Amino acid sequence: MSGARRELTAAMGGAAVTGGLALSAGGLGWVTATLARTPPLPPTTTELAGSTLAPLVPAGGLLLLAAAVAVLAVRGAGRVAVGLLVAAAGGVLAWSGLRPLVSDLDAAVAAALDAGGALSTDLHPAGPVLALVAGAGALATGLLTVLRGRGWPGMGRRHERPAGPAPALRARTDEDRAVDAWRALDRGEDPTEPAAAGEEQR
Repeated sequence: MSGARRELTAAMGGAAVTGGLALSAGGLGWVTATLARTPPLPPTTTELAGSTLAPLVPAGGLLLLAAAVAVLAVRGAGRVAVGLLVAAAGGVLAWSGLRPLVSDLDAAVAAALDAGGALSTDLHPAGPVLALVAGAGALATGLLTVLRGRGWPGMGRRHERPAGPAPALRARTDEDRAVDAWRALDRGEDPTEPAAAGEEQR
């Protein structure tokens, strides 16, 4: 397998794998939120998935899965554009996964639950870390496609007829002329007449 084809396979696989990781991250529970209520009502506990707290994560996953096919279907500037989209999706995924790990979640969870009371949150890091990994992988895949994608083969190229000069016409031999004469006799024509001979040569 050539280097260009290996790079194309790596880009397609990278987009597909990171898209699957992003969809998986969006389906995981990222936060368990406990909302205190006025006594004697007990507190309520809710688990929030990544798709609720970071809806761009599953959207980015779908975009990456589509890009895994698009990177093969297009060439040239179109492939560069696909690479830029993949890199942008990777940046969004990385930020979406990093933000819960480094910021205060209470405000985001309160907005998601539309809750105004006392709220405590418990972060489950597996989902954000998975989104962060998917983002880093997608970013690398997108940059590879932008920098190297113009030289990769495209879909259907192996079925194209190779360019080259048209085959030369074979010169007529004595055997060809003899066969033409017999065919003229079969049609009831005289092969020695110039008109018949010219028609056979055509």
